[in-house]
Parts: sequence; C-alpha cells; structure tokens
Amino acid sequence: MLLTIFLTIVFCAAITLMMFSAVAFIQNEKFFASAPKEAQEVIIPREKELFYGARVIGWTLMVFSMLMILGVGVISIWDGFRSGFTFLQFFMRFVMIFSVYKIYDMICFDYFLLMKYKFFQYYFPEVDSVYSGRKYGYNIKSQLLKLLVIFPAASALAAWICTLFQ
Repeated sequence: MLLTIFLTIVFCAAITLMMFSAVAFIQNEKFFASAPKEAQEVIIPREKELFYGARVIGWTLMVFSMLMILGVGVISIWDGFRSGFTFLQFFMRFVMIFSVYKIYDMICFDYFLLMKYKFFQYYFPEVDSVYSGRKYGYNIKSQLLKLLVIFPAASALAAWICTLFQ
C-alpha cells in the first residue's frame, strides 16, 4: 500500500512536470488538444522561444516526465508480480493511481492553475476571454466520465492482463 501511495505521488508529479514543460517551455499548440475548442481556436502559435533554449529544456523535462510515468507502470506491475497480486489487488492499485491523478487534475490543474491562478493565461493571454466567467475550467461531465467509468474500466483491463501473465 505504501508503494502504491508513493507511485501515485510520482505519477501526479510526472503529469505536473509534463504540463509545465508543455505550457511554459515548449509552447506548441498541439499539446493543447484536450483544451476546449474555443480556447484552441484563439491560441496564437508561438514561433519564437520564450528564451534561448526554452524548448530544449521543455523537451528534456517532457522526456523525463514520460520516463517517470513509464517507471510507475513498470514498478506497479513488477511489484505486483513479485508480491503475487490477485486481480483485485492489481485493480485496486491501478484504480487508486488513476483516480487520485484525475482528482488531482480536476482540483489542481483545472480549478487552481487554470481558473484561480491563471497559469495557462499567463503564457497564452489570448485565451483569457474564453475562461473568464467560468467557475470550472474544463467539461466536468468529461472529467467525471473518466474518473467514474473510463479509468476503472482501464484499470480492470490492465489488472486482467497482469493476472494472465502470472
């Protein structure tokens, strides 16, 4: 259980690092495919780097965050095999990691960074008009669908696959 909590924290940190590197350093509009359509339409492509080497730093951080996410997956599965996890134990580990991440995403990214502290709007001020007046940043129905249906289903599928290989 302690390892699962640690892996959940690492997963959330990796996603935060990925978001930070995409928004603050790389600044490529292709990374914002999950943003509302209204925001995607007003984003101005950034040809010039924020400062010399910003994109190199951003891509380095992006690769590091992807390796962290991959590491969470590998360690989660490897430890489960080593410990002789059942389907339910694998499922509980995966659903905890994904659920805590989604709740973290909804609270920290969508509410605090996007709506309250306007982190995204600082780097892309043209989207400020899209988010002004909103109480919540992204589609809450889509977020809850992921939290309550998609992530549990993906966790069950991953747990089933893991138990096939034991």
